Amino acid sequence: EHLGDLVYKMIEVFHKMFRLMDALKVPSIAVVNGSALGGGCELALYCDMVIATEKAKFGQPEIQVGVLPPIAALVFPRMIGRKKALELILSGDVIGAQEAFTLGLVNKIVPEASLAQEVEAFVGKFSKLSGIVLKLTKEAALAGLNDDMDQGLKAIEKVYLERLMKTHDAMEGLKAFLDKRKPTWKDE
Repeated sequence: EHLGDLVYKMIEVFHKMFRLMDALKVPSIAVVNGSALGGGCELALYCDMVIATEKAKFGQPEIQVGVLPPIAALVFPRMIGRKKALELILSGDVIGAQEAFTLGLVNKIVPEASLAQEVEAFVGKFSKLSGIVLKLTKEAALAGLNDDMDQGLKAIEKVYLERLMKTHDAMEGLKAFLDKRKPTWKDE
């Protein structure tokens, strides 16, 4: 029961971050130089653009501990299409920078040795432009998708909190993860 309360609060706080990112309006750029897994993957890929080094890895392993990645469920199908999105979310597979680039999850792969210079050059393309025009262009592009992120996320939260967290397997998966043991699944 206590774990369920903790998960509810975690989802509320975590999703507030994404709602704030939506309210930000300015373009956001993530830089990944290592593993971006679970919430870290969702955070990086929710940004408008991503720069990664060759050693970057991306994945949503939540399924392996009996839960689902709400933000990935919301945005992956829109970003990479239904089939590959479902494969990544349902398997928990981790992919490298090159596959992420091929799928359109990463804008640019750069050598780790020149990461700072590459990021500066990439950001420089935007920092020399009009801030208000960048904001309005981003708003227009997202409006063109006709996505209501908040409504979609509320629907996903309902599945997560009202149905998933009531299953034995979700609680068992989280407990096993915290106990550093393999889960014993019972739900079908």
